[in-house]
Amino acid sequence: MFCPKCGSLLLPKKDKSKKVFACSCGYSTKEMEESRLKEQIVVEGKIEVLDPDRDLESLPITDADCPQCKNNKAYFWLVQTRASDEPETKFLKCVACKHTWRDYN
Repeated sequence: MFCPKCGSLLLPKKDKSKKVFACSCGYSTKEMEESRLKEQIVVEGKIEVLDPDRDLESLPITDADCPQCKNNKAYFWLVQTRASDEPETKFLKCVACKHTWRDYN
C-alpha cells in the first residue's frame, strides 16, 4: 500500500494496541488490505560447464610452443583468476603430450 498524500510506501506500525499502516509524512490508516508475496521459480535448464580435461575436442586450438615436448599446437581457454579489472588468464594444454601451462600475455 502507498500513502495517498506523498506516494511513499506505508509500513506496519503499532499504535497503542492496534496495528496500523503509517507513512513518514504522518499519514496513517487502520484499513489493512490483505497482501501476499508470490514468487515463482522457473527452472529453465542446465548450464553446461566445460571441463578442459574431459572436453578437449570442444576447445579451440592455437599455435603455441609446448615447454615440455616442443609441439607447436595447444588447446586454450580463458579463466578470470584475478580481480575483475585485471585481464583473464589464458590456459594452454598441449595437443600431443597434454601438458598444461599458463600464458599471462
